Amino acid sequence: MRIQSRLPQMSQAMAKIAAVLLDSPDAPLRLSITELAESAGTSPATVTRFCRTIGFSGYVPLRVAVASDVGRERARETWSEDIGRAFGPDDSPTEVMSTLLAAHTRSLHETADLVDLARLERIAARVATSEHVDLYGIGGSATMAEEMQSRLYRIGINSHYWPEVHTGLTSAALQDEHCVAIGISNTGRTEETIQMLECARSTGALTVAVTNSPDSPLARIADEHIVTLALEQFLQPDDLSAKHSQLFVLDLLYLLVAQKNFGRTTTTLAASALAVAPHRRSARPRRAHDPIQHHKENA
Repeated sequence: MRIQSRLPQMSQAMAKIAAVLLDSPDAPLRLSITELAESAGTSPATVTRFCRTIGFSGYVPLRVAVASDVGRERARETWSEDIGRAFGPDDSPTEVMSTLLAAHTRSLHETADLVDLARLERIAARVATSEHVDLYGIGGSATMAEEMQSRLYRIGINSHYWPEVHTGLTSAALQDEHCVAIGISNTGRTEETIQMLECARSTGALTVAVTNSPDSPLARIADEHIVTLALEQFLQPDDLSAKHSQLFVLDLLYLLVAQKNFGRTTTTLAASALAVAPHRRSARPRRAHDPIQHHKENA
């Protein structure tokens, strides 16, 4: 999944290494770095750069991760049960559900493995003390931006989300060094989100990219980036496993922010819960076959 998600940003030389590993996932266990380079028609230095591109510091950590993957594979009945597979038109509903569950679960685990907690704590500290937080997202990512804005606002963080570039740019231009701007894009190549985050950075705001690729244009212009991981392989034009990975890291960031201002967090959450309580229907069950109660409710 790491290789597939980074493949569009890889150079031609690194793409050759990717092809070898996708064809033979256990190759690092059998080949030295020199032998793998020769198999791919490239150099050991390129293999090292490839390892860093997919999130490892070098070839040895890659070999360890591959060994772990192979161990999980042998512990299951089939490789497809581990990573999820593309489903077909003749699959039963049970098979479709199992495939989808495996892929979504794997995306969450892979994203958790990539989370840099020190970086996330650093971002949370800035969000907790910021004067204003902007969240930018287009299309499916706008849903994630709206969800995060709602959570932050309920714990007392002045925040807005912008799903449209003109209003987003207007807000970004008014930011300063006391503000935080978060751009959300699975690919990291959504032009409008890049423009809004770039504008916010020019005003001095701390900029954060939430994206599937640390080498994407969005991540490159941001001061900080949070990596999510999801391999789109189903029929949805925007695979939901990507949204689950985004929501996971955003929820983690929200909780870390809430910890920073724990007293205020509990107070504001209690106040907002109390405000909406009168609009929630009582949990008292309705008595069956009560014509008087039925008449009152219909009156």
